[in-house]
Amino acid sequence: MTTTDETRVYGSEPPGGPGGNTVGQDAGLLSPVRAGTPVEEAVGDTAWLQGMLDAEAALVRAQARLGAVPASAARAITAAARVERFDVRELALAARETANPVVGLVRALTGVVAGDDPAAAEYVHRGSTSQDIFDTGAMLVADRALRIVRGDLARTAAALAVLAAHHRDTPVAGRTLALHAVPTTFGLKAAGWRQLVLDADERLGRVLAALPVSLGGAAGTLAGYLEYARIDGPRETAEDPGGYQERLAEAFAAETGLGRAALPWHALRTPIADLASALAFTAGALGKIAVDVQSMTRTEVGEVAEPSRAGRGSSSAMPHKRNPVLATLIRSAALQVPALSGGLVQCLVSEDERSGGVWHAEWQLLRECLRLTGGAAYTAAELAEGLEVRAERMRENLALTGSRIVSERVAAVLAPRLGKAAAKELLTWASASADKSGRPLGAVLAEAPELYGLLDAAELARLCDPEQYTGAAGPLVDRALRRTAG
Repeated sequence: MTTTDETRVYGSEPPGGPGGNTVGQDAGLLSPVRAGTPVEEAVGDTAWLQGMLDAEAALVRAQARLGAVPASAARAITAAARVERFDVRELALAARETANPVVGLVRALTGVVAGDDPAAAEYVHRGSTSQDIFDTGAMLVADRALRIVRGDLARTAAALAVLAAHHRDTPVAGRTLALHAVPTTFGLKAAGWRQLVLDADERLGRVLAALPVSLGGAAGTLAGYLEYARIDGPRETAEDPGGYQERLAEAFAAETGLGRAALPWHALRTPIADLASALAFTAGALGKIAVDVQSMTRTEVGEVAEPSRAGRGSSSAMPHKRNPVLATLIRSAALQVPALSGGLVQCLVSEDERSGGVWHAEWQLLRECLRLTGGAAYTAAELAEGLEVRAERMRENLALTGSRIVSERVAAVLAPRLGKAAAKELLTWASASADKSGRPLGAVLAEAPELYGLLDAAELARLCDPEQYTGAAGPLVDRALRRTAG
């Protein structure tokens, strides 16, 4: 088969140049969070096709290891299993006739091998089934994509560690239900973001280590593999089919670099459900960072700003605006991936030994989860590495309520002297009065008859200083930073 320029080279322009129009091409126009990122290439049609070809080549090499296929045939098939020798669009159209792309791929691969080494052609896909090849290819694609994502998470965590350490004691208003609550530090906020990133990386690491090959044959019994091995392989194969199955699975796993499942998983979709869940958590963790940055970058808040670049964040109608585009892109992915991953987990409900439609429904959902999460991770690294922290604005915002943000502290100090209920009642009144009059809380309290002789002006000023009421924020940052990635 011939190939177009588009499928010959990763990332090449479509026919006609950048403005060319290719039927079925997904250029990322409606998904800018992943457009142009490394993960986009790693999970594109070309990469997916190469994953299936790699599965076919690894399988025949595994069979050759066990003497069921001539070594020369395995070499010929491996040499032919190169994506540039195939037409992705033609294979996609052929898949409409068989409901999956593997049938057409096997036919095409057989033809290519026959052209190179006619004797090797009969060993293509020997004893195998479409789902073994597609699912193994999917695991190879996921493996490559997750390594990219984890690299970007490592960059993000490292940048957040720097922010957390540098701003360990930088005071900022803590907000609950959108309003000032009590003071915290920006360092603790950044340490919390990093904690989520490390949690996500751990989950992806566990999934990555467990991604398995798919090896079941037509209905999960490996009968085809065993029968061909009985005919062409060593004599002991017929005498010990269970042993051959074990050896074949081990060899296939070794050839791909993937793991093994306890049982064939054509209709036991644990690997996909686990992968989906880890991707959803990762996107959500990054989304938390994004939504915090969006809130803190509001004009009237102005406590942080995204890294700037010429043309970034511009509005089509308002020249004065510089929108938080990185956080927006991350948040968009964080809202999509959990919904898509829910569809993947739903595919656990798979009938019989292979489903009619459930397995097929996973493919695009999985690709979207991988590339959206990968796009979010790539964007988060850029955001964290370039985030501008405006400590002075944080202090200005702390003063907006005239020390009412520390009313909890004053109430706690007065409780032993006035009684808990009386102290709370006094602070409720004083806070309302300060809000209405615009006077500082300390000034209102200084005039309260209940406090005559209880607190002098210096002690009251200290109690009402927001920067002196950040609790254990600093030690919590220190503790969080002792956790290492991986």
